[in-house]
Amino acid sequence: MGNIQHKKQAQGEWQKKPFLEQMANIGSEVYRAINWRNKGNEEYAQMAFVKSLELFDLSKDSKFTYPQYKELLRMREIWVDFFKYDNEYNSTQDSINKYFMYIAIGFKAS
Repeated sequence: MGNIQHKKQAQGEWQKKPFLEQMANIGSEVYRAINWRNKGNEEYAQMAFVKSLELFDLSKDSKFTYPQYKELLRMREIWVDFFKYDNEYNSTQDSINKYFMYIAIGFKAS
């Protein structure tokens, strides 16, 4: 995975967190990447993007249900497509931020 930013999380702490908590934390990095890009700071946007991918990838080793795992991988695909590629899913920064906001609300409510 290269230069790991979330070292403690990579040592197994991350996989102990519930699905909604992991997704809410991923959403924080996604929000940062979008926010930095909007402010014109591509370096910081890229750093937050890489951190978000690291958390997505750490989540792959968690014990989720099949629907949760499917949602995790689909959201990773949508995020990468939006931020780095041709945006084939026609996502918007608003739709992505809203998705993660609802996740965070669900996590706080649980």
